[in-house]
Amino acid sequence: MSATRKSLTPEMNVTPLVDVVLVLLIIFMVVTPQLEAGAAVELPAAMNPDPENKNLEPTTVSLAANGAFYLDRKQLERDALVEALKALHEAKPDAPVVLKADKGVAYAQVRGVFKAMQDIGFPGISLQVIDRKKD
Repeated sequence: MSATRKSLTPEMNVTPLVDVVLVLLIIFMVVTPQLEAGAAVELPAAMNPDPENKNLEPTTVSLAANGAFYLDRKQLERDALVEALKALHEAKPDAPVVLKADKGVAYAQVRGVFKAMQDIGFPGISLQVIDRKKD
C-alpha cells in the first residue's frame, strides 16, 4: 500500500463571522442615535458655546416645537414637569439640569421654564445649543 494521500489542510469559514459582525454593526448604527438624552429638538446655534462637561450626568428638560415638555425622554404636562423637577431637586439638590428647546419655540416659553427651574432651586441650569462656526 504505497498510495500517497494528500493531507487535508483545514480552512476556517469566516462567512458566518462576517454576517454576525455586520448585523451587530447595523444594530449599533440604529440604536446609537436613540441614546441622546431628552426629546429630539432642533437646537439653536450660538457662537463660541461653553465646552460640554462629559463627567456630569445631567437631567434633560426638553421643549419640542409643538409645545410638548419632556423630562429626559418622558413627555409630561407643564405642571407635572414642575412637580417632577421638585421631587428630583429634593432627592438630588446638586443635580445639574440641561434645558433643550427647539429653535422654533417662543423665547417667552423657554424663559418661563428656565425661571420655574430657578425657582425650584437648581444650582446650575445649562441651555443646550449647537456650535455655529464662524464664517
